[in-house]
Amino acid sequence: MSKVKVGPFSVSLDGFGAGPRQDLQNPIGVRGLELHGWVFETETFQRMISQNDEMREMETFKKMTGQRSGARGIDNDFMAASFENVGACIMGRNLFGPVRGPWKDDSWKGWWGANPPFHAPVFVLTHHARASLEMEGGTTFHFITDGLDSALSKAKAAAGGKEIRIGGVSVIRQYLISGQIDEMHLAVPPVLLGEGEALFHGINLPQLGYKPVKVIAGENATHVIIKKS
Repeated sequence: MSKVKVGPFSVSLDGFGAGPRQDLQNPIGVRGLELHGWVFETETFQRMISQNDEMREMETFKKMTGQRSGARGIDNDFMAASFENVGACIMGRNLFGPVRGPWKDDSWKGWWGANPPFHAPVFVLTHHARASLEMEGGTTFHFITDGLDSALSKAKAAAGGKEIRIGGVSVIRQYLISGQIDEMHLAVPPVLLGEGEALFHGINLPQLGYKPVKVIAGENATHVIIKKS
């Protein structure tokens, strides 16, 4: 049976999973990319972006590249493990892109270029219908308009017993509240955002049955594993 997981998901010391005012220059909100500095330093990320010409040339990612091979170590081990045994992903429309309202056309295809790093079906929660979008490398975006349960049911059918990964602050919060997330891997870098999208505001995790089971200090982030008992 597929496990439903979050992670690695970066969250600031003051509890924000994204910055405010998302736009084309700020895909994770203002200062949101600072949450992922630990990712950009890893060998896994540098190898991934070096193999994607379109992604490497996007303004969003230019400052993350360079002539680095990337670092190995604890952070890299967690990053590499995040790509293992993934059968499907679920994300919110905000994570897919900054476009709001009805889809004007099919020109926006995500932040990740022609070959996104998911390599699995991705179910995007939205209020506005759109035809599925097949990309290179095994990623197909399916746009789901009939809610969380429908997206999860479709993801489980597509995953074939592999894990389902949940992404995006709003979507994670909704699946947490409904008790449908089995495990979370939170990466906590030494960053204070001060504002943005709060991951756990108003959510009583112990009451929902969640508890931390492992804490590991990486080179640029602390990794916390939380499971539902």
